[in-house]
Amino acid sequence: MTNFLIRIFIKNPDDTDNPKIRTSFGTLSSLVGIFCNIVLFIVKYLIGTFSNSISIISDAFNNLSDSASCIITLFGYKMASKPADKDHPFGHGRMEYLTSLIISAIILFVGLELFKSSGEKLLSPEKVKFSIAALISLICSIGIKLWLSVFNTFLGKKINSVVMLATAKDSRNDVITTISATIALVFSIFSDFPLDALMGIFVSLFILKSGYEIIKDTVDELLGKPVSPEITSALYSMILSDKKIIGVHDMIIHSYGPGHMIGSCHVEVKASEDFVAVHELVDKIERDVLEKMNILLTIHMDPIDTDDANVQKCKNMILSIISDIDKSLHIHDFRIVSGEMHTNLIFDLVIPYDTKYSSEEIKAMIDDRLSKYDHQFFTVITFDIEYI
Repeated sequence: MTNFLIRIFIKNPDDTDNPKIRTSFGTLSSLVGIFCNIVLFIVKYLIGTFSNSISIISDAFNNLSDSASCIITLFGYKMASKPADKDHPFGHGRMEYLTSLIISAIILFVGLELFKSSGEKLLSPEKVKFSIAALISLICSIGIKLWLSVFNTFLGKKINSVVMLATAKDSRNDVITTISATIALVFSIFSDFPLDALMGIFVSLFILKSGYEIIKDTVDELLGKPVSPEITSALYSMILSDKKIIGVHDMIIHSYGPGHMIGSCHVEVKASEDFVAVHELVDKIERDVLEKMNILLTIHMDPIDTDDANVQKCKNMILSIISDIDKSLHIHDFRIVSGEMHTNLIFDLVIPYDTKYSSEEIKAMIDDRLSKYDHQFFTVITFDIEYI
């Protein structure tokens, strides 16, 4: 069914970096969600009213809120597809994240209202009326919501959309909600115990947890998460594919919404290389990265001396020292300035976030080990952190 709908409503569905195609996927997801959830709301509200079940009525309004979420999602994709302008030179892709925040706020509101109504029903319980029609309708609802979850998960992964993945998670929550209402309905045959209200409370807590998780994931995107290891690995492979590039460091990638990434990095090249030729190579790498990965990358060249035996000896000495301190430490842009009585060792040192030492402690340990050599060595260290 999913592939059939994609073929019918979306042209060139594999061109997922195209904002218009992303909008088409968003429109398809939203319209399908609106239709299914309005139908489920009407059916469940009538069943819940007839059977006097608070869990079914709450589930019905949960579906109604899902319809509102789909409308907001539809608006969000339209906004995100707008081209860049003078006030938003990086485009409007982050509107998808704001849309996800609005959806999560609706989920939290529904969870709180369900918790409140379920608590009131627990304090003043009413008899739930069982019917075969109600049971069949709830089972059909579970099937529809399961399909919607799979449907939006597939679309969300295809276009890398946090909004669709959040919608898929909400549909999975609805499955649990409806299963709980079904259990309470069946239980009402055998007992007057207010399981219906207890199930409503359980479902409300589950919904609140889901809303919190969506907010956390979306806020992480807005604050600035590192790019995925897959993207990082692909970038390194493309940049290091030519033997003239002997190292990459200081890579920074900014995301302005799915499919909208801008970045920069430094590449190490031999100081003896023809810099006109290397510059042409770097330009080609930048074009290839933009064409194949849709990342606008700026590359800076750092010449390093690989032919001086003394430089290599000093570099290997530093590498041995930092490996003894913490094997996760690494350096780049190593060079030396030699004098008659001492030598300055100048380099950048990258410190992982989880290292147990401070920058000052690491420098002190390096200097302490260097002091044991006959020659006087002094370090000039620039401390870096990793952004990927």
